Amino acid sequence: MYVAVKGGETAIANAHRLLADRRRGDRSVPALTLEQIAGQLALAVDRAMAEGSLYDPELAAMAVRQSRGDLIEAIFLIRAYRTTLPRFGTSLPVDTGRMRIERRVSATYKDMPGGQLLGPTFDYTHRLIDPAMAGDEPVEDGARRDWPGESCPRVTDILGHEGLIEPDKSADSEAPGDLTREPLDFPADRDLRLQALSRGDEGFLLALAYSTQRGYGRTHPFVGEVRIGMVDVEVEMPEVGFPVTIGRVRLTECQMVNQFQGSAKEPPQFTRGYGLVFGQSERKAMAMSLVDRALRADEFGEERTAPAQDEEFVIAHSDNVQATGFVEHLKLPHYVDFQAELDLVRRMRREQKARATDAADEDAKERDAAE
Repeated sequence: MYVAVKGGETAIANAHRLLADRRRGDRSVPALTLEQIAGQLALAVDRAMAEGSLYDPELAAMAVRQSRGDLIEAIFLIRAYRTTLPRFGTSLPVDTGRMRIERRVSATYKDMPGGQLLGPTFDYTHRLIDPAMAGDEPVEDGARRDWPGESCPRVTDILGHEGLIEPDKSADSEAPGDLTREPLDFPADRDLRLQALSRGDEGFLLALAYSTQRGYGRTHPFVGEVRIGMVDVEVEMPEVGFPVTIGRVRLTECQMVNQFQGSAKEPPQFTRGYGLVFGQSERKAMAMSLVDRALRADEFGEERTAPAQDEEFVIAHSDNVQATGFVEHLKLPHYVDFQAELDLVRRMRREQKARATDAADEDAKERDAAE
């Protein structure tokens, strides 16, 4: 039960002013611009967009600034804004095979059509604080390789030509549902699960993905391919009779390859785990693909024994906005609830003490009778 607290408006307004003051920080230091945040804290902006389910780098930079770098708060702000936007259409499925690639690596093939492209990555950096970060970071001419223009086949397509991996059934599936407009029921179809995982908390999914590698789930994964780059967004235009490109978005895609021993109906082959998120978020895409494969246990007749294989557990707890709201609501007044429980605990203690006293009296009577 919640009760109204009178006289709190002034305190709340003062708290807002104090928050604004702390957010601005030292006035002798120039304020951060949105361009600086979007350009120099790009991975934080990308995560806010991915889990906020809205691709807008400037808006995400604004949310990161407003939230003082609290990314879950920034994600909350983006989702709240997203609910105010009208929907004027639906784009066609993006073709990641035509991605303008910035980074592309595979752990399964050293030499693959199109080649490996390391791109901007922390993978080969020394995890040592660089003193240069204390000042203006020197800018060097980075080694660049222009996107060649042709499509780079996916590693899973190579395996598919040999019939060594399960067929990609996405092209044959029905129109996907919309997690943001329809209530989610369990069991959920894979399209809705992938939507939930794409906007799920990176840390939660990373922990679940890690658990599958430590034996809590039947997976033996290989990174078939991770690719990052720009993809065209197209919409059907009945007036002109062909799709029209309305913009581009940066995406990270991961296809995880997992061993499958086969069944009475299926031969031994590899199976897929899939991850796709906004921006450069390969750790999230990899974790998503591992969890996606774990959640497909029923499709392959595998026993569900691990947390990562429990669809309701994973999906119901992966949303950091919902989790934050439920945890942080405990800060709200619970005075009446607590007083009720306080009275209950006091009463139970009195009853326990009375029972102990009665028991002691009975023991004393028994000793007296024995004497």
